[in-house]
Amino acid sequence: SSSSGDESLRDRRARILSRGLPKQKPIEGVKQVVVLASGKGGVGKSTTAVNIALALAANDSTKEVGLLDADIYGPSIPKMMNLKGNPELTPKNLMRPLKNYGIACMSMGFLVEETAPVVWRGLMVMSAVEKLLRQVDWGQLDYLVIDMPPGTGDVQLSVSQNIPIAGAVIISTPQDVALLDARKGAEMFRKVHVPVLGLVQNMSVFQCPKCKHETHIFGADGVRDLAKTLGLDILGDVPLHVNIRESCDSGQPVVVAQPQSDAAKAYLKIAMEIVRRLPVPPA
Repeated sequence: SSSSGDESLRDRRARILSRGLPKQKPIEGVKQVVVLASGKGGVGKSTTAVNIALALAANDSTKEVGLLDADIYGPSIPKMMNLKGNPELTPKNLMRPLKNYGIACMSMGFLVEETAPVVWRGLMVMSAVEKLLRQVDWGQLDYLVIDMPPGTGDVQLSVSQNIPIAGAVIISTPQDVALLDARKGAEMFRKVHVPVLGLVQNMSVFQCPKCKHETHIFGADGVRDLAKTLGLDILGDVPLHVNIRESCDSGQPVVVAQPQSDAAKAYLKIAMEIVRRLPVPPA
């Protein structure tokens, strides 16, 4: 029958496609990987990744958390986490992450001069990503947060296809232009069978520090509307606040610098929502 013929063709296509995919291999010592992504740059993804990593640790002091900066061209984790220097090597020639605020961090920024541009073609970028994934001694981690570069290109595909990912979180502002790319990011993860845990609405509202009037500079509920369209959850809203920017620029993220602030509480809530949606980790 034609239906059985169609099914046979689909099976054959799936087998051919699967041959071209690399086998997923867990990162040694890491129980669960959470990726933070955005289709578009400039939506506060790295700031969110840093504060969520710190919030995961703050919410449960028994958990060990790592942070991997997968943005080869524009690494920002070293500055935000107030870390400098080259990683030491273990006897097995693996890089030891640099550590601050209890978070183990690895970034291309530790391997090149701070002001030096990375002028590389795709193959060199992929080789660097492979090294950051496979040649780092993370020790024992409960969560590894990966700060992805913006977009839906080689790096995102390589990470998604090489390691098992427990879940992805999409960061976006409520602005229409950002939402278009956020949707592409969510759809990309679905195509490569990575569960999308939910969306974070960043820079959702600005409160005037003098008169306390609230303004939705980038729009009010764009990310919430997108979440409904995609059948996904909103993990939380983060306000547009000068303290968030200043604290990360100074290498003292708001979750550790001002843990009682509304901004820090927003990140702590998002981290809690992420953990609630993760599958049960391997023993």
